[in-house]
Amino acid sequence: MIYYIFYEWLFKRLSGQQPESVFFKALNVFQYVTFRTAYATITALLISLIFGGRVIRALRELNVGQQIREEGPQAHMAKRGTPTMGGVLIIGSVLISTLLWAKLSSIYVWITMGATTLFALIGFLDDYAKVTKRQSLGLTGKQKLLAQFLIALGIWATLYFFTDYSWNLSIPFFKLTATSGVTYIGPWLYLPFILIVLIGSSNAVNLTDGLDGLAISVTFVAMVALTAFTYVSGDERWARLLLLTFQKDVGELTVFCGAMVGASLGFLWYNAPPADVFMGDVGSLAIGGAFGTIGILTKQELILVFVGGVFVMEAISVMLQVSFFKLTKRHTGTGRRLFKMTPLHHHFEMQGWKESKVVFRFLILAILFALLSLSTLKLR
Repeated sequence: MIYYIFYEWLFKRLSGQQPESVFFKALNVFQYVTFRTAYATITALLISLIFGGRVIRALRELNVGQQIREEGPQAHMAKRGTPTMGGVLIIGSVLISTLLWAKLSSIYVWITMGATTLFALIGFLDDYAKVTKRQSLGLTGKQKLLAQFLIALGIWATLYFFTDYSWNLSIPFFKLTATSGVTYIGPWLYLPFILIVLIGSSNAVNLTDGLDGLAISVTFVAMVALTAFTYVSGDERWARLLLLTFQKDVGELTVFCGAMVGASLGFLWYNAPPADVFMGDVGSLAIGGAFGTIGILTKQELILVFVGGVFVMEAISVMLQVSFFKLTKRHTGTGRRLFKMTPLHHHFEMQGWKESKVVFRFLILAILFALLSLSTLKLR
């Protein structure tokens, strides 16, 4: 919206009438995605900070309190009743900021905003079910997977029918996979790949959301790295230089990523331990959905493993725990566990680590993973 007012309308229409005006020349800056990304970040941060307290009070008045699973760490029982569903603050900040600062002619912006909103809706229904039932279980696993499957299918269909999306698989460290059709797999084989990326990323963030400030701080770091990847992927000059797959108009997603960075910082203000509010599934599923969608649209699906390394660790720990338990139960009659508790952050809590220590150490790992992912830009 701001782009159209200050650049398309004011600058383009009026600068010719007053060519020497410094004011009108200055409006030219609104065409640059880097400028708009910076202010999208600031806007989302300010929205989160200004309205965060009001959202928390509203959630308290509505009696929207967190439900704690009985088998979890006993120290978490003190958190019972803390306002949840704070993810509406994150998603609201991101969407408003993106609408203000992005060039809305890009279909990729609308795909990402739509996917984020739909994943948030799944999380909202899950959180609402938990609150009304007064228990830690909301929607069933099958219900959530079905809804996530339908969203992923919708994204694939939109790319297939309405864009010139490149159906080749871009593999980190191998430049030919981005500069030629050597890994072209076509839209039908790409469909299960999109399903795996989207469902995996949304659930991985959801699993990470278990300690005060953990998921949102890791999101901040991962989104900073993903912002860089989105910018260079959407700029034809940088994409050619760094041997990335260039997608026209995808650069506008940099604004969305910047908004997510700002919203994450703003929410962390209230979610820092001891948390005043939790994001709930409405936040974690939406963030994970946005994370996966951006990776798909920018052709950086596989690099998400490095960018969101902490999310991947958490998801793998759960899969290993469940698989090992079922395997040992089948062969010995008694299920055994690899970890004391999963997701992985709970294992370290059971080891005696304080919650804040787990959060900070995982945050350090997130920074290392982000730096590793950025290093791949030159390792091709």
